Amino acid sequence: MKVAKVIGNIWATRKEESLAGLKLMILKPIDVLNEEISFSPIVAADIIGAGVGETVLYVSGSSARSAVGDTAIPVDATIVGIVDDKEINENAL
Repeated sequence: MKVAKVIGNIWATRKEESLAGLKLMILKPIDVLNEEISFSPIVAADIIGAGVGETVLYVSGSSARSAVGDTAIPVDATIVGIVDDKEINENAL
């Protein structure tokens, strides 16, 4: 799993049929240690009801497709959790 901030929504009225009903969000992947941007923004399917501004866990590739319940669906990333908090042992770094 990876960590990201939800920075927006994206809508597509015309899309591949299997994407119907999926909420699509724009994510800014971040480094979990310092919360700095680690990649360019991506679009992810949201199956848990995340909102803009929340920190989320997301999966990519075949895990993203499995998370939405259809391995043939054209999804590269899926939000699978909302981060409540984190604790990092600085001595372990």
